[in-house]
Amino acid sequence: MSTNKREYLFVDGYNIINAWENLRSISKISLDSARNELIEIMAEYQSFTGIEVIIVFDAHLVKGSNEKEEKVYNITVVYTKEKETADGYIEKKLDAMGRNKIVRVATSDWVEQQVVLGRGGTRISSRELEIEVNNIKKAIRRKRKKNEEASTTEDNLLKGRLNQEILEKFEKIRRNQ
Repeated sequence: MSTNKREYLFVDGYNIINAWENLRSISKISLDSARNELIEIMAEYQSFTGIEVIIVFDAHLVKGSNEKEEKVYNITVVYTKEKETADGYIEKKLDAMGRNKIVRVATSDWVEQQVVLGRGGTRISSRELEIEVNNIKKAIRRKRKKNEEASTTEDNLLKGRLNQEILEKFEKIRRNQ
């Protein structure tokens, strides 16, 4: 039996937008911009962690709305159908997935957190997700800085061993590609 279970994170989109100060501020100007910012943040999160992210936005009050699922930056973004909340959609998906996957749900809705726990998932509050995202951003910056420093060191080692004429030829080749 494999212990290498696929991990999923469902994000209650509007719950997170309303809970995070920066997204809430953006949403007062443009809800579409706030959604896009959340999608970009979670795409970076997915890329770094390998956890499959599914962001769910309520469209239950949108008359005639059909469920819509799309891939944006390689994450799944779902707009629920009319009369279906994000919570209802997530619960339905948890039931369909069963207990053979690792599933977390990001929401600060206490009732939804209890339902998620009862269906075999784990919950993460919007505040906990924000802290996790910020820690990942710091880790990405550290990794990028370390890679830049290593690259500079390698460049300096190479430059110290090659004469100027060869370095100029390498630079010419690099620019032509």
